[in-house]
Amino acid sequence: MRRLTSALVLLAAICASGHARPVDEFYKGKTIRVIVAQPPGDIYDTWARLIVRHMRTNIPGNPNMVVENMPGGGTLVAANFLYNRAPQDGTTIGSVSRNIPNFAFTKRSNVQYDPLKFGWIGSPELTGRGCYARVDSGVTEATQLFERELVVGTDGAGTAASETPNLLRNLLGMKFRTVDGYHGTNSIALAIERKEVFGICQTIAGFEQVGRQMLDDGTVRLLLTIEARRGRPGVPTAFEFAKTDEERKILSFNASTLELGRPWLVPPNVPPERIAALRAAFDATMKDETFRGEAKQRGLEVTLRTGPELEVILAEAAAFPPHLLARIPQLTSR
Repeated sequence: MRRLTSALVLLAAICASGHARPVDEFYKGKTIRVIVAQPPGDIYDTWARLIVRHMRTNIPGNPNMVVENMPGGGTLVAANFLYNRAPQDGTTIGSVSRNIPNFAFTKRSNVQYDPLKFGWIGSPELTGRGCYARVDSGVTEATQLFERELVVGTDGAGTAASETPNLLRNLLGMKFRTVDGYHGTNSIALAIERKEVFGICQTIAGFEQVGRQMLDDGTVRLLLTIEARRGRPGVPTAFEFAKTDEERKILSFNASTLELGRPWLVPPNVPPERIAALRAAFDATMKDETFRGEAKQRGLEVTLRTGPELEVILAEAAAFPPHLLARIPQLTSR
């Protein structure tokens, strides 16, 4: 019995010393995998590859960093992998959809994670979300969406491109019709050029990346945004068409995901000192002038949201009234 007790004490000491290793010693010679939940070429992927090139030098021990794309299931494939299968030691980071927490709070099928147990690192960008239409679609103003149908492309259930038009149709009565089967914003933008579909609901930064020429030449225009306050002159927000407090609350919950930006996180149970080191490295990268200059050249605007700030937003979303949460899955589906 004494030998067993001694062995257990020794094992616990070894495990404790492993977690107590200095962060620079732990990361030296290692490779950090950055799992991107979207396909190559998506704006999440663009951000991730840019961040990786600069962030490694800010992490103690200067580990190597590599990007791996893991799209699928409205980004649930990557989120479930990070929560259940990825190493929980700080050698795997996820760049996931901002919708991941709300999928869990609304009890979507196939969710296999608790968003409050991830280690939230930060976000490089805050952006609005809006709905765009070709000017030859017959819909050039948001008010016309109550009278004329707008066919928009989507990249599958669970994505903003799909859920936003569904919500605006089911909650407010706007006449959106969705066409699924596209693979990312790039694919939908090409479909708009070809007139296979006539619009998209997507983040403003994301569509401005891939649809810049159509915006500049006037082929496409922004009809409305999803934020509570107007951010662009002459462009209304969805909130202006809400008729009840309940509708406004549901729109607010939907818009809360925008406050998460393009979040980075680590799996549960990563030692807190490593989370702190990754957060510090991420924040330092966002403030680096070389990094910011390269982001600007790519048309990206750096707006840092720190890990602790993301946690506050998550806590507020988790406290949303349950009876309203229960309505959201139906409202955001076809």
